This record gives sequence, structure tokens and C-alpha cells, in this order.
Amino acid sequence: MRLDRMLVAGGFGTRKEVRALIQEGMVTVDGERIVDPGFKVDPFKAEVRVGEEKVMPPGRIYLMLNKPAGVVTSTADPRYPTVIQLLPPEYARRGVFPVGRLDLDTEGLLIITTDGKLAHRLTSPRRHVPKRYFVRVHGYLTGEDVKAMQEGIVLEDGYKCLPAHLNILYAGEISEAELTIYEGKYHQVKRMFARRGKKVLYLKRVAMGPLELDPSLPPGGWRELTPDEVAALKKV
Repeated sequence: MRLDRMLVAGGFGTRKEVRALIQEGMVTVDGERIVDPGFKVDPFKAEVRVGEEKVMPPGRIYLMLNKPAGVVTSTADPRYPTVIQLLPPEYARRGVFPVGRLDLDTEGLLIITTDGKLAHRLTSPRRHVPKRYFVRVHGYLTGEDVKAMQEGIVLEDGYKCLPAHLNILYAGEISEAELTIYEGKYHQVKRMFARRGKKVLYLKRVAMGPLELDPSLPPGGWRELTPDEVAALKKV
């Protein structure tokens, strides 16, 4: 692949702009400064950099992020840091975006990609892709809550949620559970528990479809999805 084409694909500008970067000596291939825009490079084996910034090879990007609280699920925001800012700049240049949304104070699994078709597939209301959350609430959880979730909670605006599965992990003044839902209404989990008289204190998404959050990822940590994980998501 021509070096200038790789830089254009990586989001570093137009063909004219990246040729200027190369000819100005701003680009290195495996540590060697290259000034020929037509220099042939294997984008999957060579390390190409513009200054200190790595150039991503062509192809779609699929990432798993463990979203921390206090970060918005957006590509840009005037008030809060975004999930995209948790990634190296070379990913932002490629136009990655989050699949779906998590509330500002919600943690956990977030898929970030450049694949619009897959994103639509995972978030389409018609697909009913399961999303599993770990939740901590103020109030005792009982079998009645399990039954109510299974029958479909009616929210304060009259909307009836699809049946959800509640697995109680601990019942007490502060209860813990896992809740699996099959849609994604605004603040849905919090609103569902509120209708049962429980206040959500902590919320973390631990799975989406066949993909589970990697337990080795700390809050703010990320990694690329494996080919098997991508293939499983595409089968949803």
C-alpha cells in the first residue's frame, strides 16, 4: 500500500495534505524517516507514525471499553470528558463511535466501533438484544420483584417494558442483583426499580448480547475485540 494512501485512510488529511506531511519529514516507517509519498508499506506489519502518533492500519475497528462513571457516552461534549477521549488519538482520527449509550453515572461494557451496520444491529429496538446489568439498590428485593420484572414493568409514563429477568444476588437493606433487559429506554433500569420502590445506587453493564465485559479491564480500560467476539456479535 502506498504510504500516502495509508495516511489518508488513517484520517490524517487529504492526499495533498498527507503528501506535505511526508515530504516535510514528519512520517516514519519502522523508525526510519520516509519522504517519498509513494513508498510501499505493509500496513499490517509496519509501524507507521506521524510525529509521535501511530497510524492505524485500514479496516474496521472494534473495541471493548469499561466505561467509568463521570464520562459521557458521546464523541464530543462541552461539559464532560467523553469515552472517545479515553482512547489513543489514532482511534478518534478513524471516526470511532460508541454503540448505544450508558448514563453519566453508569459503568461497564461499552462497544466502540467504526461499523455502523453492526451498531444498528445491536441497538435496533426490533432486535431485542439482551443487556445484563449488575445493580445495587436501596431496599429489599423479593420474589415479587422478580415476578413484576418478568411480567413487564409499567413505567411512570405508561410504557410497558418487555419482560426482564431479575436474578437476586443478595437481599437486604442494600440489595444486589443482575437484571437482563431486552430494550434500551431512557434511564430504563433506574425507572424500572423506582416503580418497585427501590432506588438504584450503583449500575454497571456486564454483558451485551454474547459479549461479556472482560474482568481484567479496570474502569477506563479498553482492548480490541477478538475475531471470535466480533463474529459472535455479527450473528446477533
